Amino acid sequence: MTGGPVQGRVLIVAGSDSGGGAGIQADIKTVTALGGYAMTAVTALTAQNTQGVFGVVGIEPDFIVQQMRLVIDDIGVDVIKTGMLHNAAVIEAVCDVIAEYELPLVADPVMFAKGGHALLEPEAMSSLRARLVPLATVLTPNLPEAAALIEREIETVDDMQAAAQDFGALGASAVLLKGGHLTGDKLTDFLFAGAEQHRWDDTRIDTAHTHGTGCTLASAVATGLAQELLLRDAVDRGRAYVREAILAAPGFGHGHGPLAHGHTVAAFPR
Repeated sequence: MTGGPVQGRVLIVAGSDSGGGAGIQADIKTVTALGGYAMTAVTALTAQNTQGVFGVVGIEPDFIVQQMRLVIDDIGVDVIKTGMLHNAAVIEAVCDVIAEYELPLVADPVMFAKGGHALLEPEAMSSLRARLVPLATVLTPNLPEAAALIEREIETVDDMQAAAQDFGALGASAVLLKGGHLTGDKLTDFLFAGAEQHRWDDTRIDTAHTHGTGCTLASAVATGLAQELLLRDAVDRGRAYVREAILAAPGFGHGHGPLAHGHTVAAFPR
């Protein structure tokens, strides 16, 4: 990607990952690498690395709202991207702001870290369904998250296609259902947007370095929408960006390693 004006203002409302591979760190890198301008409202601090999450400190909802309002009113926001919203009070507060400003929303319904640590309190699921899902311009769940939202198993490509009606019943405008948890060497993603359905099939990359892929893809899609791409085109570019970031992963850490978010950026002379 060559130099030029920054286009597309994305407000990221999500948790911090001290290891830099997921959360707001991955989001900022992605938005920047794709030519957008990233802002943040931090919802939680996590102590984590490639081997897991070892501590979480939540931010008070009023302070999250203050972060959101200050950047919206001053800098302006084209798209909001949400990630870790760990309890019902945070979900309600964030959704109140999104609804008030009527901003496009890419909602990544984060529930678990890559290593399995819960990042959403169980009693918050009803708020996620009732408030966040209907506000989303596009929802980006992986298969475990999607199964939890619609309360039934999603284990095959046929199950993924059948889930479109369930998400429609929840009020979702569009859903990018990610098939990374499918078994086998092939993986499939679906975009359901009203009567439209788009499918992408890929060969699985055999690697442990996939930490933050969900955050990264959602932020890539948000950047595309902020830059006025059509949803399908934003997803198409986002998927290509994530795949290359996995292939170019630096190999850091002893567990689920981070992606190479900066692969679009030309290196400066050393």
